[in-house]
Amino acid sequence: MARKKKQECASIPGWLVSFGDLMSLLLTFFILLYSMSTVSVEKFYQSVRGLTEAFGGRKLTQEARTLIPNKVELKFKDMYPKIKKKKELLKQLHDLTQTLQKEGIQAEVIDHGSRIILRVASDKIFLPGSALPTDKARAYFLTLCNRLKESGFKLDIIGYTDSTPIKSDRFANNWELSAYRALNILRLFVQCGYDKRLLSAEGRGEYDPVAPNDTPLNRAKNRRVEFVIDLEGIS
Repeated sequence: MARKKKQECASIPGWLVSFGDLMSLLLTFFILLYSMSTVSVEKFYQSVRGLTEAFGGRKLTQEARTLIPNKVELKFKDMYPKIKKKKELLKQLHDLTQTLQKEGIQAEVIDHGSRIILRVASDKIFLPGSALPTDKARAYFLTLCNRLKESGFKLDIIGYTDSTPIKSDRFANNWELSAYRALNILRLFVQCGYDKRLLSAEGRGEYDPVAPNDTPLNRAKNRRVEFVIDLEGIS
């Protein structure tokens, strides 16, 4: 019978493997605690305040200030210039809209996120078949220009008409009429000092209506001028 070969070294106890795993986990845990202890107070407070205010938790962020001994002041009102400029623009446009409506001119402001549209009915700012704005309308357009020209907004002026065929010796169709109306408004903006590189004008005639051309009221809605303000280019 062959002799049983003697083991060169004793086998490792089973509990030692589990003990080694436990030590590794404890080391990882303490490293994690240490890394968390070096968090920037300002960045942590900024993250907490941003999240809570986004979900309406202003009261929570006010109470959280007492937990931070150094009370880092964050000037949030100056951190988002685009949002600030947009709010100021919307306020100015709403004020102008109210002024127009008091004069019997239908106007509305439409917020499309990166674009804001000021839509103005054209019946009381242009005479029928004419591309020249009335004196009152010129004053309103100059007011709008003065409020916008320092902000650096890209502005597209678009003229529209209804589908009723035009009877004019000067304009061949509604498309030409709408284009000349937009162009004449653009000239006013140039005269008041608006940057020419930020201006454009176009006419769309009876195309792209906002209402069916089936009633006098709907046709009046389609006769309009739109000021499309592009917010993408501001900083």
